[in-house]
Amino acid sequence: MVDVQSIKQRYGIIGNSPLIDRAITIAIQVAPTDLTVLITGESGVGKENFPKIIHDNSAERKFKTYTAINCGAIPEGTIDSELFGHEKGSFTGASEARKGYFEQSDGGTIFLDEVAELPHATQVRLLRVLETGDFMRVGSSKVQKTDVRVVAATNVNIPEAISRGKFREDLYYRLNTVPIHIPPLRERKEDIFLLFMKFSLDFAEKYRVPELELTEEAKHALSNYCWPGNVRQLKNITEQISILEKDRLITPDILKKYINFDKNEFLPVIYKHKTDFPPEGTAFERELIFKFLGDMQKDINDLKQFVAHLSRNQAQPITTPDKKTLFFDPNENKTTSIANPDNTIELTEYYDDFDKTEDSDDNLLLQKQEKELIIKALAKNNGKRKDTAKDLGISERTLYRKLKTYNLDDV
Repeated sequence: MVDVQSIKQRYGIIGNSPLIDRAITIAIQVAPTDLTVLITGESGVGKENFPKIIHDNSAERKFKTYTAINCGAIPEGTIDSELFGHEKGSFTGASEARKGYFEQSDGGTIFLDEVAELPHATQVRLLRVLETGDFMRVGSSKVQKTDVRVVAATNVNIPEAISRGKFREDLYYRLNTVPIHIPPLRERKEDIFLLFMKFSLDFAEKYRVPELELTEEAKHALSNYCWPGNVRQLKNITEQISILEKDRLITPDILKKYINFDKNEFLPVIYKHKTDFPPEGTAFERELIFKFLGDMQKDINDLKQFVAHLSRNQAQPITTPDKKTLFFDPNENKTTSIANPDNTIELTEYYDDFDKTEDSDDNLLLQKQEKELIIKALAKNNGKRKDTAKDLGISERTLYRKLKTYNLDDV
């Protein structure tokens, strides 16, 4: 059986991280089978190497065609034709019949990169190929057969895409027969220095310049950077330094020209491994939201009870949410504005945006008085709702809602 080290040498995979060794081991083990493989990982981690490892180490398929397809780079209107072929005259510009990739790769391997970008209609066609091997060219009713091994890759959190209706759940389970996760560079810190030196050697030969060296401080800075672009970002930075820097001993000050260490924080990316965080919109997130709303409702109820307690015992000044100071008269069950004693309004008006949590006689009485107050204010302002809302000390939106609640729309 092929060993991990020989695979690394053959495909130029640098590193001794147990995580990357585990991914290579799975690829070797699954290669002789016909199982579908889904490769996941962030952008720039090197997912494109693993479909080649699987194809080249298969039993019979390695002698057939290997086709790599970037699903995100093909327009939605033509992707079915590219994958499954089309008949002459099936659409504008189809001057002759054409074989698709699944037909051309019969007996071999197809690598579907960025598989999460496939349109829904194409996902249905792909599911049928995976389950039965059947497909039809665009514009044809003839069912054809193909024997293709599918390896797919994505940097998208597919379970989250499923919850948002962007990806078919049945297709996900069919693709994910054998999952291979490629770790991000920040999870294989022991490989960062090795990769840097490998890239430095390659660029030294390519551009005929001396190799780079790192001070201990520079090594420490590189290993503690988050590398959001992963191996691709490290390679690009090494190339820039190789070309632009005259000093071949690289210090942290030189690195700062190419890496913003001040923003060394891992920003969210498209892909999230399923064991890291629960996907957005899950029951976990909803539970937190409901808990917050429940706590807020409890605070509102406590506030209502406190205000009711004040009204039953003694008159006290009250500051409303809109910063008005009112004086509550428990005998008259009303509040008076200190700025304008003649302008009396109901205390409950300042809490009308909250749902009533009790259906008591007191609440019914307050609602009746509130309705009468609105009718009087409308009459005073000749039905002008803007002026009425201003007199009542409430917003127009709240007034319209009150009018609807009390069936006063026609008043």
